[in-house]
Amino acid sequence: MGSHSLHGVNLTGWLTLESWVTPELFAEAGALDEHALVTALGERRYGDFVRAHRESFVTREDFVKIAARGFNAVRLPVPWYVYGEQGPEPGPYVGCIEHVDQALDWAEELGLKVVFVLAMNPGAPHAGDGMAPDNADCHVPRERILDVVYALAKRYALRAGFFGLELADDTVPQVRRGLTLTDGVPIHRLRNYYREAYELVRNAAGDDPVVIMPDGGVPGGWGRFMAQRHYVNVWLDCHLDRPVERVDVSGPSGVRRLVAAHARHLREARRSGMPVMAGKWSSSLPIADSQMTPEGRIALERVYTSEQLGTYEKCPAWFFNTWKTSGMLAGWDARVALVTFERGMIV
Repeated sequence: MGSHSLHGVNLTGWLTLESWVTPELFAEAGALDEHALVTALGERRYGDFVRAHRESFVTREDFVKIAARGFNAVRLPVPWYVYGEQGPEPGPYVGCIEHVDQALDWAEELGLKVVFVLAMNPGAPHAGDGMAPDNADCHVPRERILDVVYALAKRYALRAGFFGLELADDTVPQVRRGLTLTDGVPIHRLRNYYREAYELVRNAAGDDPVVIMPDGGVPGGWGRFMAQRHYVNVWLDCHLDRPVERVDVSGPSGVRRLVAAHARHLREARRSGMPVMAGKWSSSLPIADSQMTPEGRIALERVYTSEQLGTYEKCPAWFFNTWKTSGMLAGWDARVALVTFERGMIV
């Protein structure tokens, strides 16, 4: 896509809470995730808590700074309970469709594109009581989740800033290892969900919005899937922010081997026949070396970041994870990790 590629940031931890983004919100309650926070605070206090967070954590000023920094897009996780009581059985979770509307208004005002992501994680571990939003089916039938996909696509179909819709965030597919299957959601269920959701997006919004599917860390599992002529504007998303390969990154050569592993992941995903984007990447090196000085680590993370920017430039889109963290985590917060990079390297 050349100069029309999207170079953006995730808005992680805004409309859905993430303990690594805003640990202070969880510390007092002794909770590690949003479900545990509800349990610890009670439904009413949690509701007040999350509403206040959404009002203050990301504002128009953040969108202004994102645009000024040279980014042209944001990837916005939207909870499956975005419609609150008007959507599928939200339980204690609080809807936020007005914040999604506001985000799109700000983006269009500043010339940014928005990729909406349905923030559910099929196949991921959950609390086991049926209320955790990262359950394979989010504790509600798939048909109700598809209703949300359709409603979002229809609501924003004619908006200039609406670039596309990602059908899930992080998925954990079952994979065969020897004679056993790993935990996760069966890949045929993911495929069926993706096909049904695609048709609903097209019915609601036509062919222009891009429909995006996360590869679930299995880049080779989507060969020719939805590559038929019938399917248009379908992308595959690779998340490369938490490398799984064990590489000694105590020096520049090790860092470059790690980036080469990311490049292999992308090449394998492209065999699917679909355009491939990097939906999440970071500057954080996966292994801490106790012998490494802080200055040495900063230098290596700069090499890591620079090499990744070069690797992802051929992708139709990349999104750094994330725009902001309350603790300004050096490897994860774009305001810190990318501050020393020239605007021309990002644009």
